[in-house]
Amino acid sequence: MLRAGVIGLGVGEQHILGYRAAGVEVVALCDMSTDKRADAARLYPECKIYETAEELLDADDVDVVSIASYDHHHATQIVRAISRGKHVFSEKPICMNEDELDDIRNALKRNPRVRLSTNTILRMSERFRDIRRRVRAGELGRLYCVEADYNYGRLQKIMTGWRGEIVDYSVMLGGGIHMIDLLIWMVDSPVIEVSAVGNKLCSVGSYFQTPDMVMAWLRFYDGTIGKVGANFGCVYPHFHKIALYGTEGTFENGIGGGVLIRSRDPQAPPQSIKSAYPGMAKGDLIPGFIDTILGKGKAAVEELDVFKTMSACLAIDKSLRTGKPEVVETY
Repeated sequence: MLRAGVIGLGVGEQHILGYRAAGVEVVALCDMSTDKRADAARLYPECKIYETAEELLDADDVDVVSIASYDHHHATQIVRAISRGKHVFSEKPICMNEDELDDIRNALKRNPRVRLSTNTILRMSERFRDIRRRVRAGELGRLYCVEADYNYGRLQKIMTGWRGEIVDYSVMLGGGIHMIDLLIWMVDSPVIEVSAVGNKLCSVGSYFQTPDMVMAWLRFYDGTIGKVGANFGCVYPHFHKIALYGTEGTFENGIGGGVLIRSRDPQAPPQSIKSAYPGMAKGDLIPGFIDTILGKGKAAVEELDVFKTMSACLAIDKSLRTGKPEVVETY
């Protein structure tokens, strides 16, 4: 039986449920907060509670670890876990810059038996899985243009929370990454070039230093073009807007529901897509990840998927800095 440890007891508590659903014993927990460690000792008396991530990552009785700490701690903790032979399931993003991404990739090369995945959870949404099946079945024809907006709708979290304390916090890495991953998965082709612009108007006057709104244009290897927005300051409910334009049809996931449009006739009614949205829990990717470790199946988000998505996001942030289109590193 695999034994798991979880670092970070915010969203990390939902990872515990994911491991238990996969038949994995959770034996170790860690959080920076004294109060959260005290709560964990009460709620999970079967687990050893660690004060530091390093102690948990060095523990001999942990085989797989979840990294659900603050974003700027992810890379260091992931590299340490991999170097100690522990499989890693991390919250996104796995790192903050290109150098950290190289460190993680090199750690995996030195430890080829270790598996890595990340919690780009929209791949488990019932609605998005439904529409991906329809795309694969040809119902939309050939995709030629895709659009997605990550409408965060939680401005206070960057105005007053830990995100605002990270000097170089990226809204594309912090939220838009979900939409980048979703579009790569839908198109089934990597992003090879990006161009981006951004502004900081919604959070003006706060200690949050980086753009709270970023818009990026994407060029995929297969010729599809796309647009992604990471909109953290919007007056809008937390929502994942998406539009897939194909030669035979269009899919939209909007605030009023999902629709499939199969005609250019304005009188023709669209087909309502009734599959649940979002229709998933934040630990739902973990059972498939465990199957991969055990050689029983394939994770919904594999190492290559992680690097394709991260590389596109990092290229977008680079384009913000340079003001020029940027080539995306391919794998």
